[in-house]
Amino acid sequence: MKIGIIKERKNPPDRRVVLSPKKCRKILNKYNDLSIKVESSNDRFFTDEDYRNEGIEVVSDVSDCDVLMGVKEVPIEYLIPNKKYFFFSHTIKKQSHNRKLLQNILSKNIELFDHEVIVNENGQRLVAFGKYAGIVGSYNGFRAFGLKFNMFNLPKAEDLHDQLVLIHELQKLKLPTIKIVITGKGRVAGGAKEMLKGMRMREVTVKEFLNKTFEEPVYVQLGVLDYNRRKDGKLINENDFFINPTEYVSNFMRFAKVADVYMACHFYGEGAPFIFTHDDAKSKDFKIKVIADISCDVDGPVASTIRSSTIADPVYGYNPLTETEVDYRDKNAIAVMAVDNLPCELPKDASEGFGESFAKNVIPSFFNNDKDGVLNRAKMTEKGKLTSRFSYLQNYVDGN
Repeated sequence: MKIGIIKERKNPPDRRVVLSPKKCRKILNKYNDLSIKVESSNDRFFTDEDYRNEGIEVVSDVSDCDVLMGVKEVPIEYLIPNKKYFFFSHTIKKQSHNRKLLQNILSKNIELFDHEVIVNENGQRLVAFGKYAGIVGSYNGFRAFGLKFNMFNLPKAEDLHDQLVLIHELQKLKLPTIKIVITGKGRVAGGAKEMLKGMRMREVTVKEFLNKTFEEPVYVQLGVLDYNRRKDGKLINENDFFINPTEYVSNFMRFAKVADVYMACHFYGEGAPFIFTHDDAKSKDFKIKVIADISCDVDGPVASTIRSSTIADPVYGYNPLTETEVDYRDKNAIAVMAVDNLPCELPKDASEGFGESFAKNVIPSFFNNDKDGVLNRAKMTEKGKLTSRFSYLQNYVDGN
């Protein structure tokens, strides 16, 4: 079997890759029937020479490969018919801007395996960049805090080599006695928490966070039942929240009254209550002045996220009273960091981490007849049609 690592052609160019040079070499050493070619690129963090140094063939044409692997969407004009592709297609939620992409994948008889739907039998994702979104997002949150209050000016994450350097920069900071609240318990929140631990910041309990004052910066990490409550007052369990989200209302304002910084790392499911609304943010009790919305659901559960921001210009201001964008330095503004492609700022670590998971959870399926169903579950298209698992996208493909 021949795998081709394709050049990222979406603009702005993504510097990440599915498999690093060293990971390619390890895979090749394990599977005798495998070959890997890498399409030449000037944009990757890992250079062509890095791959050549590991004995990986770098080419200008990967059309002879059976399976083509990338990170972002492949521009339509570069899709090669009758191939198997792995990349984030951003179509599973019926994103209108990628309808033509999926239409062309079908018309070109391409088998699409979307990274986002590579899951185990319980539906849990096996490969993801979420941890690195949390790492970069939390760093950017502190950077936004420094800019908002003119206290310090951290270098941009994209200009630093890896997570250890990011942590080193954060360790230099002399922060005031701020309180930071994190929502979420998954990969994204785990990445953010790694950074706070790296800074040696103290984690406190919900009760302590709400009721005590501290002489040092502290943070609290919240699960869904910490910032939501049932309308009938019953306390059941987290599973009940995920099954019956409409039976809950937000209980986040009790944290907004005492927190200075909010790092949103949660997954927001359909039907769940908004974490805080525009009206909540208008309250004189709403104390938060810096929000790193790492989850970045525009016009969603975090009211201040009225648009996504960019790596080039990551922070904007939200005026709660007018519900409009303003200069983040305005005294009435909440500084909002809502970059929607955060792992791009940490291409080395993100690529190595993603590749580790991909090599462990996906590559074996090519050689064991997909005995665990990993490839079957992730296959969105086959023989010019949607697979049964993704038949719900037919109306979307038809333009309805």
